[in-house]
Amino acid sequence: MVPSDFKALIQRFYHLQSERVETYQLFDEGHEAYLRTGPHYDFDHYKQLVHEITQAFCGISKEMLEIKEKLHHQFDRPALSEHIEKLQSKEKHKLELSQCLTTRRQTSRTKTFHELPLALGTGFSGCHVKYAGLLHTLAAQVIRV
Repeated sequence: MVPSDFKALIQRFYHLQSERVETYQLFDEGHEAYLRTGPHYDFDHYKQLVHEITQAFCGISKEMLEIKEKLHHQFDRPALSEHIEKLQSKEKHKLELSQCLTTRRQTSRTKTFHELPLALGTGFSGCHVKYAGLLHTLAAQVIRV
């Protein structure tokens, strides 16, 4: 591989990180729009949004893992590869925290926090099941290291 290939790979990495930021912003904006549909929430539309966000995060994660592999095997840069693996882990944790925050925003507006706490040991304890289950699926599908 020539140095320009390495540079292009690093540039792609930065571009993917920018896409992650944009995807989080779209999710936040979509969730805010969803909350404005209350008290009779448009859950079908929100479910579609979560599906699209899931697809975006899955695509980003897949490419990140490809970059990680290329750095390790094609460019013999195991330290950089390891950093991407750590980043993926931190991104997964960030996504889980963002999901819980989102569901807590929902419950604080609808005051349904006590209704159905998620007690499945998934780290979303206290989140509303209808939303946490959907968002947990998002986390489970998105980032695999």
